[in-house]
Amino acid sequence: MEELYQQNAKLVYYFLYAKCHDAHLAEDLTQETFLQAIKSIHRYDGSCKISVWLCQIAKHLLYRYWEKHKREFTMTEEEWQIVGETQVEQQALAHYELTDVLSEMKHLSEQMRKVMYLRISGELSFREIGEIMGRSESWARVNFYRAKERLLKQRQERRGSYED
Repeated sequence: MEELYQQNAKLVYYFLYAKCHDAHLAEDLTQETFLQAIKSIHRYDGSCKISVWLCQIAKHLLYRYWEKHKREFTMTEEEWQIVGETQVEQQALAHYELTDVLSEMKHLSEQMRKVMYLRISGELSFREIGEIMGRSESWARVNFYRAKERLLKQRQERRGSYED
């Protein structure tokens, strides 16, 4: 278990810190993550990397912490308004980006379009996509990566033509 901790503690800490932006909380929850992992190691089935499993535990601990302490996180009316405006802006940008990506997908092969659509819209895992398409998880992962690379290349080419 010591080796597991040595290999994954920083990853779990940075994962938590990225979510909560509180070094002390991230440190405390990192320790708690490994305590929970020790208690429930018998439930680890090997279907994902151990680091992913640990981050899932960490995420649940963080959400549980936030749920217990939500009364402590009070914001002024102005702060809530800023958060709300930021979320609306982020949602609008995300919607625009998604629309743009979906529009660009028409230039991909049918298989790549299906993989991208299932991954983005269906939020399916690569394993699930592979099963649906009668292929392997690796095949789905490679096709998604290649499709993403093609879309990025198309976007760069399009931006280059706008600048000319």
